[in-house]
Order: sequence, then structure tokens, then C-alpha cells
Amino acid sequence: MKIAFSPCPNDTFVFHAWVHGLVPGAPKLDVTYADIDITNRLAAEPGGPDVLKISFAALPWVLSEYALLPCGGALGRGCGPLVLTNNPAVSAEGPAALAGRRVAVPSDRSTAYLLFRLWAAQQVPGGVGEIVVMPFHEIMPAVRDGQIDAGLVIHEARFTYPSYGLTLLSDLGNWWEADTGLPIPLGAIIAHRSLNREAIAEWARASVKYAWEHPQASQDYVMSHAQELSPEVARAHIDLYVNEYTENLGESGYGAVEALLGRAAKEGLVPSFDLSLLR
Repeated sequence: MKIAFSPCPNDTFVFHAWVHGLVPGAPKLDVTYADIDITNRLAAEPGGPDVLKISFAALPWVLSEYALLPCGGALGRGCGPLVLTNNPAVSAEGPAALAGRRVAVPSDRSTAYLLFRLWAAQQVPGGVGEIVVMPFHEIMPAVRDGQIDAGLVIHEARFTYPSYGLTLLSDLGNWWEADTGLPIPLGAIIAHRSLNREAIAEWARASVKYAWEHPQASQDYVMSHAQELSPEVARAHIDLYVNEYTENLGESGYGAVEALLGRAAKEGLVPSFDLSLLR
């Protein structure tokens, strides 16, 4: 079975058991490790992998071919994307100073980007200027070096941005939670609709449970794909993004996804689609 997910610690932690043949009855995996922007595109192309980790924001483009699984993904509280800057004028004035400025984002089909667009509609009169899509690992250096006025970052950047001398302009997770009361839907696990999605969900859930029951078993695997991170940062990353929603989306998880994508469709940020396809 072909699967694509990121080399980030939460994904390698979740899928370690399945990748290493530790989930009884689960098929052998042929893994492609790729940043979320790449997996988002793979899901939208003909002949994509059987199972993928993508942004929830990319779902409207792929729901005709892929179904959302109720486990394995990343939702949570206190784990949202950050807007960072190194521009003194932006730091001093706040979000309104982003009007007409250049902002780097890791993907234009990411949850982070949707949250940013919804936030900016409220906080940046007249809207931001140029949106520049660049690989996640290049954003903070570009903001630090003044190539970009602000950057939208995710994952371990929550823990490492001070080392780049950057200033937090907004925590979009805090904004979303205050605005909706719901968790933040970040990364989704999807499976091709031609496959036995119930079985795939059970294998993914079993892999999650194994990871929790044997937290040290995956350490070498996780760190081999997170070479720029310290073990402490990798562990903090896992603790933040692997939680009860990873085991089961539940009603609040599905509600968060419906709220995000419903708002985004209303604003014209994603194609209109039938919300019932999410379940």
C-alpha cells in the first residue's frame, strides 16, 4: 500500500508501528516522505498514493476521490500556526501594518493559510499584499533576513522561532479558538474511496495506540527524519500534535473541520462542496 506523509515528528511517531510491520494484519507500506505542500498536490493528481496526510484545507479539491479517515491526523488546542515578523514597523503597529506587504506561507492549500486568510480579513484592512509560497524550512530565515515582511509558520517553529530573532505577531490558533470555541484542524489522513477505509482506519488507530504504549520504540525512526531538531523539541512537537483527536476525530473534531471549510467556502477560498462528504 502506497502512503505519503511528512517527515515531521508527529507523523513518523504515529506511523512508526505500521511502517515497521508492528500492526497485525496491516499491509506493508511503501512510504513517500514529503512536505505537506507536496502531499496536497499529490492527492489532487491522477494515480496518487492510496493513503496520504494532507492539510484539512486541501480536502475540497480531493473529496471525490479520497475519504477523510477518523484517525491519524492532527487537530488540537494551543497548537495553531503563527504569524512572525522581523520588521520593526509591523511589530510596532501590529496586524494592520501587514496591509500591502509580502507574507510567506508554506502552502496555499494549507489549514494555516485558510486560518491566515480568515484572520487577515478581520485584522488587516485592505488585505495583505503579495503571498509568497515557499518551503516551510525557508520561511523563518527569509523573515529574519528581511526578504519577507512576515511569515506564516507551523509545527516546530512554535518552539524555535525565538532563535531566529523573530517577533510573534499573532497566534492564529488562539484567534480561532476564541472565535469558534473549537479545536484547530491541521492535518488529515485520507484514503482512496476504492479501498476498505474502515480497515485502513483501524490499522492507523492501532499504530497510534502502539506509539503511545511504546513511546521509546519510535525514537530512532523519528529522529532520523527530524535531524535538524533536538530530541526535546521533537518530543514537544509530538506531545502537542498527537492527542485524543489523533485516535478519533469525534464530534468536536468533525465540527471543527466543517466550521473551517464551511467558512472558507463561503469566502471563496476553497471550492464549494457537499459537507456531508466529510463523514
